[in-house]
Amino acid sequence: MIKLGKTIPAGDLFELDEKSSLPIWLQLKNRFIYLITSGYYLPGDQLPTVRGLAAEVEINYNTVSKVYQSLEEDGYIQSKRRQGAFVCDVSDKPGVSIAVTAEIVTAEYLQRCQELGMSLEDIDAQFTASLVEAKAKRDRDQGAADEAKDQSGRGRVVVFPRAADDSEQRAAGDGA
Repeated sequence: MIKLGKTIPAGDLFELDEKSSLPIWLQLKNRFIYLITSGYYLPGDQLPTVRGLAAEVEINYNTVSKVYQSLEEDGYIQSKRRQGAFVCDVSDKPGVSIAVTAEIVTAEYLQRCQELGMSLEDIDAQFTASLVEAKAKRDRDQGAADEAKDQSGRGRVVVFPRAADDSEQRAAGDGA
């Protein structure tokens, strides 16, 4: 788990799709750009170490290193020797906003789908279906998280299925 004043497992923060035609390093870079431009990471925030993020997200160290180098070249972060990587203030950088980033990603998506031979109507149907599915998954996950939190009074808890009859568990424990 990566702690930056914000405690979120990196696996949840950086979900990478190995089936995507977009390379892993570019997916990770785009996610960082989004997190920086959306305000999740603020200027001066320290990013996870290259080694730590690589281990947490289970990707190659060199891939994360490449992402950090690219982000630094683009002016999103600044590396300080022996201290780590820190987010730069990009508020005055032309073209840096969530809307602009979303527009670029959407244009790339449309282009890739059209390269696959999809019509605009097909793309619309595919995107709508994916959006409906993502919303349903979010709602299911949120409902499960809320239920677990309500039951325990604590944060996120994994709930294991219970045996149909507790006496079965005791009997199994007595025979062991």
